[in-house]
Amino acid sequence: MKLIDGGRAPNPRRVRIFLAEKGIGVPLETMDLAARQHRTEAFRALNPMQRLPVLVLDDGTPLAESVAICRYFEEIQPEPPLFGVGAKERALVEMWNRRMEFELYMPTSAAFRHTHPAMAEMEVPQLPDWGEACRKKVEQTLGWFDEELSARPFVAGDRFTIADITALVAVDFFKPARIALPEGLANIRRWHAEVSARPSASA
Repeated sequence: MKLIDGGRAPNPRRVRIFLAEKGIGVPLETMDLAARQHRTEAFRALNPMQRLPVLVLDDGTPLAESVAICRYFEEIQPEPPLFGVGAKERALVEMWNRRMEFELYMPTSAAFRHTHPAMAEMEVPQLPDWGEACRKKVEQTLGWFDEELSARPFVAGDRFTIADITALVAVDFFKPARIALPEGLANIRRWHAEVSARPSASA
């Protein structure tokens, strides 16, 4: 088994944080995204989407998409549970992870991909107006997210889950996406400080 990783990119980091929380070690093969190592025909055979990360199982089966990879490891090592316990909690974690993906993670990624000069050759066509619209969407989401975090310590409840991983990676990606965290938002700042202090955050 090996994990084909993409260094500082957000999706590979999501999987590394997840594995660190689980205490699972997997051999890494890091690809240079800037050098477009993920655009080769050899890599296309593993993942036709040409995106990272990809987990290659011992039997050669490639698993792509970061949450799918995380679900695989949750199944083979349930403890600590990062997708919830029981039907209700699992559904809540799924709900909140999806919300963090659609309302925070994806718009932040789009703002970066469609406005950063370094992405002009990789994001074709690059649509600056769309990137700016996504940046504004993130700013709107932060107010709502801050209110939600006033009621509980973590994104989906009283337990650290994959929803916190998704949100942490999104917020940490604000800097390259050129998104400023507005003044105030005490609950987001409290939550971010706490999850950033976990050893897994440095994975």
